[in-house]
Amino acid sequence: MKLVVVSAGLSVPSSTRLLADRLAAAVDRRAPADVQVVELRELAVEIAHNLTSGFPGRALAAAFDAVTEADGLIVVTPVFSASYSGLFKSFFDVLGAHDKDALAGKPVLIAATGGTARHSLVLDHALRPLFAYLRAVVVPTGVYAASEDWGAEGLPERIERAAGELATLMQGLSATRPVRHDLDVVPFAEQLAALRPAG
Repeated sequence: MKLVVVSAGLSVPSSTRLLADRLAAAVDRRAPADVQVVELRELAVEIAHNLTSGFPGRALAAAFDAVTEADGLIVVTPVFSASYSGLFKSFFDVLGAHDKDALAGKPVLIAATGGTARHSLVLDHALRPLFAYLRAVVVPTGVYAASEDWGAEGLPERIERAAGELATLMQGLSATRPVRHDLDVVPFAEQLAALRPAG
């Protein structure tokens, strides 16, 4: 299985990336997966160019392919002005313009980091509606980590619970994914003729 992590952290090191790595490790323990990380700060210029030109650069196109082909996603954003970051939103805007079905039916674990616990509702008021609009399957447990959560009780348990939910969805969907066979293309004129009554 393939697990893709989309991290919108801007600093190095980043608490956003740290949370993303902990979530990915917890999922991998339950459902061993090939984990790939997409760092949005490295794609910022290409995302901006795609917004104005409509065409992704090579690295951004590779990120699109990774996300589209993933069996599951972990998406993590820092909180800016009580919502997801502009870079995070812009990535999913250009992905949706590139392929409107890219996330349809895909299991997604949403997570965010912030300086204060007061922004924890960003998960349900910003992230969950965004991914519902993109027709992803968002796991019930989102993970928010404020500055005071690191090393405190509660965060490890939330990470484990959310990871378990994503792993279960990934395993269930990959087991039931239909095998694609080559399709026969029938010209429309022939289809129409077959519908006409004989005589």
